[in-house]
Amino acid sequence: MSDRLRRLLAHFTIDLGPLRDSRDYRLLMASGVITMFGTFITMVAVPYQMKELTGSYVAVGLVSLAEFVPMVICGLWGGAIADALDRRKVILLGEVGLMVTSALLMVNAMLPDPQIWVLYLVGALSTGLASLQRPSLEALIPQVVRHEQLGSAAVLASLRWNVGAITAPALGGLLVTTFSVATAYAVDTVSFVLSLLLLWRIRAVPPKENAAPASLRSMVEGVRYAVSRRDLMGTYLVDIAAMVFAMSTALFPFIVDHYGAPQALGLLYSAGAVGSLVASLTGAWAARVQRQGLGVILAAALWGAAIALAAVIPNIWAIFFCLALAGAADMISGIFRMTMWNQTIPEELRGRLAGIELLSYASGPMLGNARAGLMAQAGGARFSMGVGGLLCVGSVALLAWLLPSFRSYDARTSEHALAEKARRASAPAEA
Repeated sequence: MSDRLRRLLAHFTIDLGPLRDSRDYRLLMASGVITMFGTFITMVAVPYQMKELTGSYVAVGLVSLAEFVPMVICGLWGGAIADALDRRKVILLGEVGLMVTSALLMVNAMLPDPQIWVLYLVGALSTGLASLQRPSLEALIPQVVRHEQLGSAAVLASLRWNVGAITAPALGGLLVTTFSVATAYAVDTVSFVLSLLLLWRIRAVPPKENAAPASLRSMVEGVRYAVSRRDLMGTYLVDIAAMVFAMSTALFPFIVDHYGAPQALGLLYSAGAVGSLVASLTGAWAARVQRQGLGVILAAALWGAAIALAAVIPNIWAIFFCLALAGAADMISGIFRMTMWNQTIPEELRGRLAGIELLSYASGPMLGNARAGLMAQAGGARFSMGVGGLLCVGSVALLAWLLPSFRSYDARTSEHALAEKARRASAPAEA
């Protein structure tokens, strides 16, 4: 093999350094794969069960809307907790709570007459618990991974996501159509039990002695810091706009019915993850990119264009391809955003900013699915997807114009990236 070819392949080879060098990161990754597997199965089961019980676009879309308020409140509070308490303890308690919610969904599905309100209520409760837990998970990464490996850790996290996102929705579709939604919820419950066994082995991560206590004041401090940095605001706003206008997973049960292919439901849910997996496996180059802001803008615009294209193609497999392309673009955007966050945010604010990040990448899909359901009620599923994709491209272009500092962000010259790199270099023991 020539040196030139070897160097070219190196750009597309995933760096396993974080897994090799950090025991706690290995445990987090393994737990994440297991938990995500069960969670994606439930992600298919809930809208499917709601469709079977109601047959309503709006009812399915409102599942996401019901989860929005607890996500906002608990996401911000979870960020404050992550900076004030032992992050390992917060993660463990959250995992126990999520296990209980999956069990409640299973019990409800086993009733002779499953209750619709349980899907809304338990969905909201589950989202609240996950939002309390997530900032601690995100804030823990910079503490167990070396600074120069954070880009590689972002690529590995995307790969982990895809392992569950490709196989689990397909299995979820099989479980709910061949067996029952109760079976799907039971698998999710077991996944949390297995995940807890791994998370229990992670070392304690006590807060710093001068850590701000969890309070409204500390949350406001985190929000003020985020608002003061236009580069961070760009990562949040572009992702929210892209998801609100182009997210359409709530429409998948209706799209497969339109094409007379109910067996393809799991495949549509997996399509985005297939594209994401390709992006992850070849994503080593993304860890070397320094202009992450521009990368987020281009990837988000491609995501919207692919969704718009999926709306006008009259073939279920062509739709699968477009959704896979959209998933690849979204994954590249996520790698760039995660790298910016982990490389530039001070340790004492990492948990609170992780809470704000959660709002940005979780609120968009929730509101987007609600939007998709309402627009589909008015003009049909394909109308909702097509117009949403075009609105996504337009809104991303507008934000890119309004936020020049985000568009021109460069990790090699950013004062925040350089300051955090210097701090980590002076305290190598933290990694």
